[in-house]
Amino acid sequence: MKFLLLVFITLSSLTLMADEPMLRATPYKFVQETIGKGKPHFVEFGSDSCSSCQIMGRKLYKIKKTNQAYNIEFVNVKKERQAAYEFKIRMIPTQVVFDQNGKEVYRHIGVLRDDELENIFNTYKF
Repeated sequence: MKFLLLVFITLSSLTLMADEPMLRATPYKFVQETIGKGKPHFVEFGSDSCSSCQIMGRKLYKIKKTNQAYNIEFVNVKKERQAAYEFKIRMIPTQVVFDQNGKEVYRHIGVLRDDELENIFNTYKF
């Protein structure tokens, strides 16, 4: 009985860690309206059902939580197909950085390492 209880507690703990919050989706219309309004934007194009996108979503959630002034958005291209078309998203996750004038200055496909993310936010003066 003790063994079953230990297994249950262990599995519950692993499930809770997997359910760590990720960045919530931002409506594409909002992203369109705010890019180029004087501050850089980091936009993650992905899906809530993609495991690599979920990893990035958790990383970006942590960054946004500690740096609330950063413009970090997640566009769910599974639900917002027009965004994928307009931004020429071919694979997910794709990260795009826009400067304060709305010009695309960086694009990456896949999961970014923590040091790469830190470098992006330092380089583009978020």
